[in-house]
Amino acid sequence: MSRRGWHGAKARACTGLATNLGGTMSRVIGIDLGTTNCCVAVVEDGHPVVIPNTGGYRTTPSHFAVAEDGKRLVGHLAKRQAITNARNTVYNAKRLIGRSFDCPEAERARAMCPYEIVEGPNRDCRVRVAGRVYTIPEISGIVLREMKRVAEEYLGEPVDRAVITVPAYFNDAQRQTTKDAGRIAGLEVLRIINEPTAAALAYGFGRDEAEKIVVYDLGGGTFDISILEKGGGVLEVLATAGDTFLGGEDIDLALVDRMAQIFLEQEEINLHGDTMALQRLKDACEKAKCDLSHTDETEIHLPFIAADENGAAKHFSYTLNREELEEFTRELVEQTRSICEAALADARTEKEDICQILLVGGQTRMPLVQRVVTDFFGKVPHKGVNPDEVVAIGAAIQAAMLSEGFEGPLLVDVTPLSLGIATYGGHMARIIERNTTVPTSKKQIFTTTRDDQPAVKIRVLQGESERADENDLLGEFILTGIRAAKKGDPEIEVNFDIDANGIVSVSARDLGTNQEQSIQVNPRGTLVPEELDRLVEEYSADAVRLKDDPGG
Repeated sequence: MSRRGWHGAKARACTGLATNLGGTMSRVIGIDLGTTNCCVAVVEDGHPVVIPNTGGYRTTPSHFAVAEDGKRLVGHLAKRQAITNARNTVYNAKRLIGRSFDCPEAERARAMCPYEIVEGPNRDCRVRVAGRVYTIPEISGIVLREMKRVAEEYLGEPVDRAVITVPAYFNDAQRQTTKDAGRIAGLEVLRIINEPTAAALAYGFGRDEAEKIVVYDLGGGTFDISILEKGGGVLEVLATAGDTFLGGEDIDLALVDRMAQIFLEQEEINLHGDTMALQRLKDACEKAKCDLSHTDETEIHLPFIAADENGAAKHFSYTLNREELEEFTRELVEQTRSICEAALADARTEKEDICQILLVGGQTRMPLVQRVVTDFFGKVPHKGVNPDEVVAIGAAIQAAMLSEGFEGPLLVDVTPLSLGIATYGGHMARIIERNTTVPTSKKQIFTTTRDDQPAVKIRVLQGESERADENDLLGEFILTGIRAAKKGDPEIEVNFDIDANGIVSVSARDLGTNQEQSIQVNPRGTLVPEELDRLVEEYSADAVRLKDDPGG
């Protein structure tokens, strides 16, 4: 196709208007589905409350495992046995959600993770655990179902509706797949809300002053920055940027590699060939990293970590100080600077205009991160929010706004990535620019490239490159029945719709014949509808069985 002209309309979002559904409707919960940990919250008596799990913890590890006896384990139970059962313990599944098997991020995950990542029929990533292949939304659905159970146990009533958060920089496939995971968990997902927006909503709860806010969100697996403006009953996202493969997990792995190299130099034994030893080292490194957020040095001590060729036991002991940790992880943290600069530029905002900086995500507890943020913005970050819980609290506030008539600001969010179609010559024609307010609908006129061309293929793309092949292909469809005419004469109107969840729908219409074709984009990396329906039915049946026979 080739471009003919531009037709568009700017739509402004109202994502926060409440509808009082009243009556016997169940409570709506807010869930932060994190890479490393999950958190669930609910609004009670006008105040958001974080719900602790059975063990009293306010967050739950995003781990899933199958034990040797075949029992499925979730959360803390799964994490505790990860060292002895690393091949059958899945973590960081969020890094794979909505990804195609051949993407660079999936290749990196296959190199890092002890469990087996395999290719699915839709070129999606899947994991093989204890001989069974699980889809990524299925794994996330199992974790979400655990958060649903935690909420039901606390509230004493069934829960079947939720608001779920995602990184602001998630693309269409990742958002759709997260919504699919909610369905598998037995939840109607009322809204997919961006994590920084949820954090800002929680921060703004009970505050009336007008101000510009930066949410710097560095979690276990992803980094996001959003710049928002609050005032007059409106919370508006001005711009967002991020990296969906940058987080605390990368700092952990950098530390693991460093310690493994030291052990190799000491004992001439490569721990990377020993799954159990590597998992022990990873756990110890994660703990050491956390310790160094509040102390200057810590000991990594792992007795019997390996054996030499004669069977003699080898131990690893190393005193790590904060300065050394910061030395070899600084480059990872510094990567966030350029992303912050891009967000400020898109928001047309100067650093001096920022009133508050919110630190979100457990990795922001690292002193190096706090110094980098303070140095970049010239302002000390706000300390009044819990970085592990604030996103779930914001999701719960949004849930109450949507379902219970709870008063809150009007939320105005944006799409993080540009959307368009492939055109003649391998180019991408942008139809919706990144950081456009959602929901939105925009149109553009294209035409044919050959005389008497009877059909055109619409290839839907997402990304920032001018070259079509350097962007994500979300989907494609064919518009047929175009009237016979010289090239350049037919007018083909392509319309993009993005809903409040950031989900994309595309239609194309021949203005001469009114022939139309449309799709809700089903990108690579997502489940086909038939498989999703099967999984929803399977896990619904499991839930009924466990309810009737809790010991089964």
